[in-house]
Amino acid sequence: MAPCKYVVGTMMADGREIPITPHEHDLDITFGFATSCDFNRSGLKLNTIDSIIINAKYAETIDERGDTFIPPTLKSFAETFASDLKSVHLKPSVHVGDRASSGSIFLTLGDPSDYRDAAGRETSEGYALNVSSSGITITGASPLGVWWGTRTVLQQASLSNGTIPYGSGIDSPGWATRGMMLDAGRHYYPPEFLIEMCAYMSFFKQNTFHVHLSDNLYNNVDIYSREQSLELYARFRLWSDSKDVAGLNKHKNESYTREQFDNIQSACAARGVTILPEIEAPGHSLVFVQWKPELGLENDLSLLNISNPETIPTMKTVWSTFLPWFHTKTVHIGADEYTAEVNDYNIFVNAMADHIHTESNKTIRIWGTFPPNYTQPGYINIYRNVSVQHWEYFEDNPLYDYIRNKYTVLNSDDTFYVVNKWSGSYPQMVSITKTFNGNPATNNGTWYPYVFDTHNSSNNPVRSEPLVLGEIAPLWNDYGANTSVYTEAYYAWQEGIPALADKQWGGDLTAEELNGILQTLLPSIPGQNLRRSIPSKSSTILEYSLRNAYSSASNRSAKISDQSGNGYDGSTNCPISNTSIAINSSCSLTTPLSSKGRDYTLTLSLLLITLSSPTNATLVSGADSALMLTPNITLFASGSYFRLNSSLPMNQKFSLSILGRGNQTFAKLDDGAEEEFLTKMGINGERFVWAPMGIEAPLKEVGGAGCGWNGELYGMKLTNVA
Repeated sequence: MAPCKYVVGTMMADGREIPITPHEHDLDITFGFATSCDFNRSGLKLNTIDSIIINAKYAETIDERGDTFIPPTLKSFAETFASDLKSVHLKPSVHVGDRASSGSIFLTLGDPSDYRDAAGRETSEGYALNVSSSGITITGASPLGVWWGTRTVLQQASLSNGTIPYGSGIDSPGWATRGMMLDAGRHYYPPEFLIEMCAYMSFFKQNTFHVHLSDNLYNNVDIYSREQSLELYARFRLWSDSKDVAGLNKHKNESYTREQFDNIQSACAARGVTILPEIEAPGHSLVFVQWKPELGLENDLSLLNISNPETIPTMKTVWSTFLPWFHTKTVHIGADEYTAEVNDYNIFVNAMADHIHTESNKTIRIWGTFPPNYTQPGYINIYRNVSVQHWEYFEDNPLYDYIRNKYTVLNSDDTFYVVNKWSGSYPQMVSITKTFNGNPATNNGTWYPYVFDTHNSSNNPVRSEPLVLGEIAPLWNDYGANTSVYTEAYYAWQEGIPALADKQWGGDLTAEELNGILQTLLPSIPGQNLRRSIPSKSSTILEYSLRNAYSSASNRSAKISDQSGNGYDGSTNCPISNTSIAINSSCSLTTPLSSKGRDYTLTLSLLLITLSSPTNATLVSGADSALMLTPNITLFASGSYFRLNSSLPMNQKFSLSILGRGNQTFAKLDDGAEEEFLTKMGINGERFVWAPMGIEAPLKEVGGAGCGWNGELYGMKLTNVA
């Protein structure tokens, strides 16, 4: 069998393969992912590790060169790594010491000059990995570099049955900014989802999660009256009690408090990921105009009227309120798709750059909208310390408009855009193939962040161009919150993040290698369960049958045995007979499970006696969804209701099955036909499009306080097939 190699980050800054020093066995290794091969013949078993030792000299060291103001110490990263190992049933001790010992993972720092990016500059994210029969040493340019080394260890353990191949090498990212952008302005996502996404990104060594915090739906505003425009869907996702922004946010339950946003940033930083916040203006600004209508342009209320003397002061007030929330050296002011006067736009950008720097010593980033023009008389140019996020060539040419004029540029070319669920021009999943054949200079070879134009190589700088910051791939929710449930954003990215992360780092993973390893890696990524997986010994995950569960009516805490063999026993405080549980609004059946992701069948055997809330009864609820009667059969998920045309019979025993089949969800009553849960999306205010929904099964509680129904539960079964 051919020698194995780790293939994420296999290239040094200048494109050369990393020099390898084999140890004990002739096995060539670099660092990142691994191809399929026989690792067990020569490597260290991870389960022989009994300790993580942090070099005492560097235990409290932090990386001050990254983008976050809250970088973890080396010791903090070590503790998070230890918790990740516990998730795979390893329990190494964690302590500070002076040297490695046999059976340890030793974390230390080295000479930063050993680690270089694509431009040949020092990078604090590089690391060296040494694996021998006595243990593992990870030496980082900084604690963050050490962290990325721990990700390589976990990747290899997953891909090779817990074995890390012997050898040593150096690994450094080619570009400093590597990540994704999520449109949370048009679709709210709970804090827990953002934190789980950070864990997923971190596993593949992405370091930036750009969160778009304000926007309005993608609408054809010309068809609406002024009054209608002021009622359209527009959201600002940060909630402050400050009187300075009173009335800006009218939806507290779809927003982040400061405590929540602090927690998101801290939890993500603990895994090496910086939250980059964006508040969008002067375009996409309907939410600000709905707050203060006098600030909008008369012919397009989604644009701010910058010539209004109150506009810039108002936006300065907004930023002054929220700047203390943001623990990053760069913030994003949006400045996308503004179609009014160019000089007004540039005045706005510069004014915000001055204000934000004065208030917080932060720099700003904008979307590419109006390229600089140094020859036009009277033209005001945007400051060169403002970084630009290129996204489309009809807006700008990043090489000739920005790089040649000494602006730093982030690549977000719409080659890798995703618009959730539906779009007239963009896909609903990341275009993975472009990562493998998107470089026109190498006969459609491997794409990297310096490749802005995947068709014309003359529009691209050289690989070593220092003004290229990296790449962030956006996901947009142009058509609003009811287009998708939260986890559908994850599925749009599930394969795209690993593919992009490899190239953002500078790796040469092939499509075949990605396909060969991804399904092995996905179940083992720590800190998240975005697929809502549930361990099971067989296709039956949970099964409650009440035929032998008789208890006296006075028993208020009965155990309901799980007959699947998985031990997911439930409990109830409801009266139990020898055939059923009597469910009502004052008692319930609870399970140790919460949600099941795609590919499942959840079956309830029920009898409904009365509905005290016939338009708002909850049969079963979980963390991600609830099965309801409104009075039609309804799934409530991610803040939206998805209703069928059918209802349930009263005073008649029936079997109701909910089936999650890929990105579709169905219901079936007894042996009847399946009926699909669909969403109805409004497209530009002009027409509607129906689309499927991939909704998780609710599992936590049947009945309970305020459930709105009274009846009998005869059985409950969950399988992982549909």
